[in-house]
Amino acid sequence: MTQEQVAAKIVSICQRLNAKNYLASADGNVSYRMSDDRILITPAGVNKAELAPEDLAVVKLDGTVVSGKPSSERAMHLKIYASAPHARAVVHAHPPTAIAWTIARPDLKELPKDSMSELILAVGRVPIAPYARPGTAAMGEVLEPLLPDHRVMILARHGALSWGEDLSEAYNGMERLEHAALILKSAVEIGGLTALPSVEIAVLEEMRKKLGPRTL
Repeated sequence: MTQEQVAAKIVSICQRLNAKNYLASADGNVSYRMSDDRILITPAGVNKAELAPEDLAVVKLDGTVVSGKPSSERAMHLKIYASAPHARAVVHAHPPTAIAWTIARPDLKELPKDSMSELILAVGRVPIAPYARPGTAAMGEVLEPLLPDHRVMILARHGALSWGEDLSEAYNGMERLEHAALILKSAVEIGGLTALPSVEIAVLEEMRKKLGPRTL
């Protein structure tokens, strides 16, 4: 894709994230690796529902700003691109239910997955990265132990990250995460979480391995 096509796709994704209430106002950011050393990334301080292709910024993988005013949270994106060779796109948003799990259950290290076959098959384990102050280098540092093995993760008390081999996969991971988080929350409210039999979980995990690493 040309830079213009990528920019248009990023704008479309930002509008979808806003419409689904996965972010508010200028929250969140989306990026795409255009080449081995440059990424196209959403700007700081612009409402994602009002974003235009010309607003996007260009940043080198070493952090050097080539053009525009890139997101202050670009450290997360740069860490993913540096640590995950297959990463071509990153979506960071604030899905409400996924974040709520980390606020209500600070003891959790991952989103409970053993209750849902679809979560195991489509994503696998969804870890929760420790809290890091927004806009700091620590936001990238807390991701390092989770990369490149995990493509979807929750950021404690902050948001979530999804990366993929293209923009569609990165977006789908965010949508998949919030959908699962909402189902699990509803189950807790109705009566509590129950797990699939251990034998079934093992079979599903083997099926996941055969499906490959992409988020489905």
